[in-house]
Amino acid sequence: MAKPSTPPSGRPAQGAGRNIPIEDTRGAAGDSQPSASQADAGTGSAAPSPEPGATAASSDPKGSAAGSDADRIVAEAEAALEGEPAGSAPTDSEQVAAAKAEAQEWQDKFLRLHAEWDTYRRRTTEQREVEKARATEKLVSSLLPVLDDFERTIDYATKNGEQGLLDGVSAVHTKMVDVLKKDGVEVIDPQGEAFDALEAQAVATVDDANVPDETVAEVYQKGYKMGSKVLRPAMVTVTSGGPKREKAPDEGTKDKK
Repeated sequence: MAKPSTPPSGRPAQGAGRNIPIEDTRGAAGDSQPSASQADAGTGSAAPSPEPGATAASSDPKGSAAGSDADRIVAEAEAALEGEPAGSAPTDSEQVAAAKAEAQEWQDKFLRLHAEWDTYRRRTTEQREVEKARATEKLVSSLLPVLDDFERTIDYATKNGEQGLLDGVSAVHTKMVDVLKKDGVEVIDPQGEAFDALEAQAVATVDDANVPDETVAEVYQKGYKMGSKVLRPAMVTVTSGGPKREKAPDEGTKDKK
């Protein structure tokens, strides 16, 4: 680069000794506060350039604050980790041991519960068997006198012939029926009544126009029941060809429902 020419020492420099007015377009604030460049020009020294870090910090105050918060949080976390006592967190072996202990506890509870259930079931079964045996003993004890009467009837018929045998057998039969009735057994003997398919079984039909239709004409074999349970239905013959049987009031009410 070419250096500017220096005027000769005998000739004053152009514009030397003359004041050239320069119009200042800045406001009063600019007049009252001289610029940094003017101050530097008066002192003859250049202003120091700001450091890169300081410039970034001054240009982005929010970023600097966030960075300081992050550093503070990291420092607190490191301090907490360093100050944590050793052995506070359970190790893998301790966790495995605790799990095994809990599993053993539940297994012991299951075994005890299973043993109690087996004991309860066995006791219930034994109790039922005892109750059944007692019921059977009661029935047998009630029938023993009937067997005695049969033996006495046979002995009488052997010694005295057949006279009086019918009366003795009838008496034994009556006594035995009474024993069964005491235990809740009812005899089903529907002769002359309307046929009931729930308690009787028709084995034949008989033509009879004098009685209503489906009337039990004869009972071949009596039936027995306990409460509402039919132990054995009666075997009967039923009439047919007679007038239609009128429904009982209770049956009509049931049909309407």
